[in-house]
Amino acid sequence: MRFVKGTVCKKAPGRIARHQVLNDIIWRSMGSARIPATKEPSGLVRQDGKRPDGLTLIPWQGGKSLAWDVTVVSTLAQCYVDRAATGVGAVAEMAAERKLAKYSNLASTFTFQSIADFGVPE
Repeated sequence: MRFVKGTVCKKAPGRIARHQVLNDIIWRSMGSARIPATKEPSGLVRQDGKRPDGLTLIPWQGGKSLAWDVTVVSTLAQCYVDRAATGVGAVAEMAAERKLAKYSNLASTFTFQSIADFGVPE
């Protein structure tokens, strides 16, 4: 699981923008490494219609393409304060684990990477 520090509260208007910026950084990094990738790939089956934020168009590891999904959480959000007090990165770890569970059905076809952004509002 990958952690990136600095974020906004879940209810803050900048949360979605932060998510989009992080996803764009990952997508552009793939392009810089000459790894073709797409954002919000269609055709990945989930019963609720959700899909990961990105997918490499070539095999990544073990013959599977890499799918990734970004989540942005705030250590100051009321629902995370107690968990944040247990240790550095605890909230991001929890959020990343939720993403892994959310996309567990993709594990047989794709390598999945959860990316959690955490911190406090600036």
